Parts: sequence; structure tokens; C-alpha cells
Amino acid sequence: MVAKDYPFYLSVKRANCALEAQTVTSPAKETEEPSNKRVKPLSRVTSLASLIPPVRATPLKRFGQTLQRSISFRSDSRPDLFSPRPWSRNMPPANTKRRDSKLWSETFDVCVNHMLTSKEIKRQEAIFELSQGEEDLIEDLKLAKKAYHDPMLKLSIMTEQELNQIFGTLDSLIPLHEDLRRRLQEVRKPDGSTEHVGHILVGWLPCLNSYDSYCSNQVAAKALLDHKKQDHRVQDFLQRCLESPFSRKLDLWNFLDIPRSRLVKYPLLLREILRHTPNDHPDQQHLEEAINIIQGIVAEINIKTGESECQYYKERLIYLEEGQRDSLIDNSRAVCCHGELKNNRGVKLHVFLFEEVLVITRAITHNEQLCYQLYRQPIPVRELVLEDLQDGEVRLGGSIRGAFSNNERIKNFFRVSFKNGSQSQSHSLQANDSFNKQQWLNCIRQAKEKVTCAGKAGMLNSEAHFLLSPNGSRVPQGETTLEQMDQSDCESDCSMDTSEISIDCERMEQTNSCENEKQIETNV
Repeated sequence: MVAKDYPFYLSVKRANCALEAQTVTSPAKETEEPSNKRVKPLSRVTSLASLIPPVRATPLKRFGQTLQRSISFRSDSRPDLFSPRPWSRNMPPANTKRRDSKLWSETFDVCVNHMLTSKEIKRQEAIFELSQGEEDLIEDLKLAKKAYHDPMLKLSIMTEQELNQIFGTLDSLIPLHEDLRRRLQEVRKPDGSTEHVGHILVGWLPCLNSYDSYCSNQVAAKALLDHKKQDHRVQDFLQRCLESPFSRKLDLWNFLDIPRSRLVKYPLLLREILRHTPNDHPDQQHLEEAINIIQGIVAEINIKTGESECQYYKERLIYLEEGQRDSLIDNSRAVCCHGELKNNRGVKLHVFLFEEVLVITRAITHNEQLCYQLYRQPIPVRELVLEDLQDGEVRLGGSIRGAFSNNERIKNFFRVSFKNGSQSQSHSLQANDSFNKQQWLNCIRQAKEKVTCAGKAGMLNSEAHFLLSPNGSRVPQGETTLEQMDQSDCESDCSMDTSEISIDCERMEQTNSCENEKQIETNV
């Protein structure tokens, strides 16, 4: 290389290095063609991209097992928690604080070979899981109060009344679980093993009845929290907490829902302890009693929570006219399922399936609250006709829309119709996907079967007031002798009525005609 050419070589090398560095930092520009157009700053493009909401499917909300699932709402107007925020664009990713799972055999120094059997080790692991779960629950409940409740109250992000509605009786649950943790620690031996826990659980589990008010308040708490997220101050605060290490990537509602998930987990934990407890162990009887106690408590709270949710939605129904009111809605004590569906014109509807009536509504905002305005007259489940429509069978409303619609727009439809004299309705409803559609079909069919069988049982109960006398005449039940009642029960009632109910239920599933139903009732 000539000496005079050396500076030129260095300049070329520097240019190549700069080009390589630019290529590494922005690989997307390699495929772009040169353009003289002005390019907007990247930050502005990012902010515009954050305004585009992601496409989310709305799950069907089922209330058959209220405590088994977390309450969830969908609000199209609230921003997405995971969309980028202007103040967090240049923030480095935070190190998530993860909770390490602990095992009893790893926590305590135990000589497994000559001290404990394999079954006893599994029993100690199950007891330790119960105890460690109480530790984690107490930590999360205190974190929810310290990191969310107190700062929002101090910064006036929410009022004290709003925070009391959202957090409910969370404070009262902390000393409750601290008591169980203390009792379990007292019976733990120095080597870490625990001999008896059954008597402790039998004495402590009745305290869980206090979960009644907390779980019943969850549906209203979740609705208020979703509404407050529309306030940018609330949304920014929750987003900052979500990106902090202490949150473990859990939002506020995840923390508020932890007590419910812990409640329904107790039966599983106790069964696991019982499964590894020897039959001759003193804990055997106490654990069986404890399982019966917690199952009764969960079932009772489940019923009351379902009634609370049903009442919440009934209070938010808006009737356009007085004739839309229906006693079947007023008498409902549970919501079988509800969720968002679309009709064949693309109109978003929110459909509620109560115990005996289907209500089609449109979600609106009334007095800063999410309410549901009745779209059509309520449809009685007993007279409802359900049709499972094949893909492509429904034509979308409007010639232009139907011409330019893709195949996804004409899938997952089913039809509900109703006709009673001059009144008739027919709605083609579209679910988000095939799974959601099948859930709706199953819920409606189960509701129809339940209403039909309940009607048959009521009719047979009314018929039971009359018994056949030995000569074949119908005699009121109050005028028969005890011997005649016993003979009637043994010979006919216990066997014939049950078979007639089952046969009649099968026949009722095969017809939707009101006239046929009346004829079957007459035959029975």
C-alpha cells in the first residue's frame, strides 16, 4: 500500500464501520428504498401505535361455579394495561421479583433414610404447603394495602369511599390468616415436622365464613375498578406498579382476587394431607371433618356470591318501556352466563341468560356507570327455540357489507327465536369463536332442561295430593289412611313417577312446540 493512500484507506474504513454500526442499530432500514420524503420522529410513531387497541376476544362469563373463576369484565373504552406509556418508553426493563417455591425436604435438614417413610415425607410436604401458602397470602394482602391502597389514598388518586368499595373487607382477612399461621407454627417440631393438624383446622375453618361479604362484593369492586381505570391518573399509577419488581407482573385485581382463589384451594390441600395420612393416624377423623366443613362453607359462599352478582346485573338493566319488565327477571337468583355477541348486522349485544329468561341488551354508559339497555322483549327459556346454524348459513345484513365480508364474518352463528301469539322474535347471534359458541349452546340447553324438568316435577307434586283408593277412585291425600299411603308409595309412586319424569324430559328435548308440551303434560 502506498503511503499517500493510507489516509484515504482510514477514511474509507471509518465510513464502513459507521455504516455497519448503523446497520446493527436499525436493521429494518436495510430493506427500505431511498426516499426524499420527510420521516416523522420515532417517538411520535410510537405514541400513535399505542393508541391502537389490540384485538381481544371476549370470553363467555359463566356463573355455574362462581368461586371457581376470577370475575372479569370487558370495557372497550378502557386503555390496555400493557400498551406503552409516554413516561415508560425509555425505561429499562425492571427485574421481576419472583417468588421461589419451597419444599419441606429442602427447607429443613431431615435424614430421610432412617427417620421417615416416603408416605410420611409426602404428608409433611402437604402440611408445609398449607403453612407456606398462608405465609404467601399474608404477604400479598399486606402488599395490596401498602403498595396500592395507602398510596392512592395519600395521593388522592381515589376517594376513601371508592377505595373501600374496591378493597372491601380485605383488612379483616389478614389477622384471620395470621392466626392459622401462628397455630401451625406452634405445633411444628424443632426438626420441622408436624404431627397433628386436623384439630387445628377443625377449630379454625369456621372463621372463613367471614369471606361471605368479601366475595359478594367482588363483582361491584371489579366494575368500579374498571371504571376508574379510565382516569389517566389511576391508569398511570397502576401501570407504574405493574412495571415495578414487587408486583411480579400482577395487576391490582390479581392481588384482590387472591383470597378467593385461596378459599377454593383449601379442599384440595386438605385432601392431599388426608391422602398421605395413615388410616390409624389420629388426624384421619379430624381431617375428614375439616373437609366437610370447608366444602359446606365454600358451597354457601358460592350461592350467596351468585345471588349478589345476579342482583348487581338486575339493578343495572334499563327498560325502555314498562312492558319490558318481566317477573322472571325479578325472581331470578342466579345468572347462568352472560357475554358479548353480535347480530347479523354486526351490532354488539350483551346477552344475559338468567335461570328462566334470556335478556338481550346493549351496553351503555348511564350516570358514569356501565348499564345494559334492553334491546328486545325478554324471551322465556321455556318457550325459547334454539338452532345451531352451520357456518355460511347466515347472510350478513346489507348488500355492501355482505359482498365485502370475509369468511370469518359468517361463522359461529346460532339462532334464538320465540313466538307466542302475535309476539315473535328471531335473533341470529354470532360468538367470537367456535368454543364460545358451544358454551352458549350448552348453557341454553341446560337451562331449558332444568326449566322443563322443574315444571314436570311441580305438576307431579300437585298430582301427588290425590291418591288412588283401592277401588280406583281419586281420593284427596288428607282423607286417606296411613296404610293406603304406605301401600301407594310402595306399589307405584316411587317407581312409576321417576320413570315418567325421565321419559318426559327426553321427549321434551325433541320438540319445541308449546302445543306438544301441553299434550305431554296431559298424558302424564
